[in-house]
Amino acid sequence: MLFLILSILCSVIVGVIFKISRKYNANPSQIISFNYIAAITLCYFTFTPDLNALDNNAPLEIYTSVGILLPILFLFLALSIKYMGIAKTDAAQRLSLFIPILAAWLLFNEGFNTYKVIGVLIGFAALLFILKKPSSHTENKWIYPAAVLFGFGIIDILFKKIALYTVVPYTTSLFFVFLIAFAVSILIVLYKLFVTKENFVLKSIPFGILVGVFNFGNILFYLKAHKAFAENPSTVFAGMNMGVIILGTLIGAFFFKEKLSKVNVLGLVLALVAVIFIVLSQLK
Repeated sequence: MLFLILSILCSVIVGVIFKISRKYNANPSQIISFNYIAAITLCYFTFTPDLNALDNNAPLEIYTSVGILLPILFLFLALSIKYMGIAKTDAAQRLSLFIPILAAWLLFNEGFNTYKVIGVLIGFAALLFILKKPSSHTENKWIYPAAVLFGFGIIDILFKKIALYTVVPYTTSLFFVFLIAFAVSILIVLYKLFVTKENFVLKSIPFGILVGVFNFGNILFYLKAHKAFAENPSTVFAGMNMGVIILGTLIGAFFFKEKLSKVNVLGLVLALVAVIFIVLSQLK
């Protein structure tokens, strides 16, 4: 259970760091780039990946797709936290689980039981309520959490495809994906520095390293939690999603005074209910 709690904490802390970085005018794209330096370093010394294990049959096109999507999605994550808050962004990220579920049904002909159908329907209702504009906001940037939801959903599908290729250890695949993501993030930073004339912000370095440490911690402890609960993976699945939604909401409300309407709160509650039904569907 300790690994699961640590994974939840790391996941939410990433959002908190992005939120705090705004007060110091740190640059999100530069934070993301330095994040990958930290994540790559930790991944190398923790898992000792062997890139020689990659062969011609390895899903290189999937590695590349994930590596390109990750830094772009991190930018949307930062924008969503900026305009919509931690609570809504974390909820949108966790509701992304419905994308691979729908893909399994529509693309891979996986059967749907009653619990799964109810969970998906409640999840869509939760999303509408969560993204509804509070009366105190003058502008509703719903596009950012929506991008987070669909983006993480697509990445989840791609990571599942990577996991199916068991010849290469999953941690080695993860390391290779991080390398690609870092290269893409560098290109984004260089474009912004030399084309859009953004300034390099030195404060982005410590924030990026912190994001990388907790981003990697989230992955590491999540993998360890699945290993500890090998007989009951649904416990990890439910605990992670529900824990992040609850903790993200509490931190957003009490530490950052994020405004949530009654409709938004109802959406967060429905998100938890949806996760419960999805877990029940896996048990039946």
